[in-house]
Amino acid sequence: MKSITGGRGVKVVYDSVGKDTWDKSLDCLQPFGLMASFGNASGAVPPFAPGILAAKGSIYVTRQTLFTHIATREATQEMADDLFAAVTSGKVKIRIDQTFPLEKVREAHVALEARKTTGCTILTL
Repeated sequence: MKSITGGRGVKVVYDSVGKDTWDKSLDCLQPFGLMASFGNASGAVPPFAPGILAAKGSIYVTRQTLFTHIATREATQEMADDLFAAVTSGKVKIRIDQTFPLEKVREAHVALEARKTTGCTILTL
């Protein structure tokens, strides 16, 4: 698991898959690392004993939900401002790998559902 990092592990893992990747995601972390679980594409993660977090290096786990983050308009606006500042400064680059004219929205959905896309997909007028 940690061969890419020379055995050190990573600081953070973002796991949107859930059940099928849970254990491997935890195994990728370095001591005091953080796993942010934010999806259940393969199913819900079964209950686990908190002691496993200590055994794997005093790691942290959090389960984020969108609605907690956007509970107030002020918080949502602040996050949006931070995001757009990062994008306009060049710190974050948005990769657009395919575009579809709006009249081909059906084809865009077919490609997305078939996992035939990478990066961002946009519709144009």
